[in-house]
Amino acid sequence: MKNKLIIFFSFLFLTLFSAGFAKAVCPVCVVAIGAGLGLSRWLGVDDIISSIWIGGLLWGVSVWTIVWLRGKNWGFKYDSWVITIAYYVLVLGPLFYSDLIGHPLNKIWGIDKILFGTIIGTIIFVLANYLHEFLKTKNGGKSYFPYQKVAVPVTGLVLASLIFYALIIWKTI
Repeated sequence: MKNKLIIFFSFLFLTLFSAGFAKAVCPVCVVAIGAGLGLSRWLGVDDIISSIWIGGLLWGVSVWTIVWLRGKNWGFKYDSWVITIAYYVLVLGPLFYSDLIGHPLNKIWGIDKILFGTIIGTIIFVLANYLHEFLKTKNGGKSYFPYQKVAVPVTGLVLASLIFYALIIWKTI
């Protein structure tokens, strides 16, 4: 398990530093979150931690899609609600029907671990984006460092993952 964690954090570290070469902001963030999710599942990480990344990924892809559609003038009334709900249903629905969500032994505080982590990941991603905008406003409309818009949400998800990992290891949850 220790080797898998070293691989995971090495990959995450390399992903964050290679983001500068992509010359993109939101797509890089979504790709970094998707890579983190795939890697965490491969490593056998607890469902809470994996689903924190699911929540971040779903919110990021939803916002990315909405902005892209509006940029093409394809927006419609309630597009943000419809697109966001569609993404969450398209991902969580199959998990529910395959019994990955709702298993009686996969709960924390009476809530399914995957749903709990997805909610936490979504909230953290939203708050991290507000933090980015706040920091940008405090700095006269400019980011404090390149790719701050990517680093702040990904860092928030990494910190949440580490916190829940520690709670799991210490058997407090």
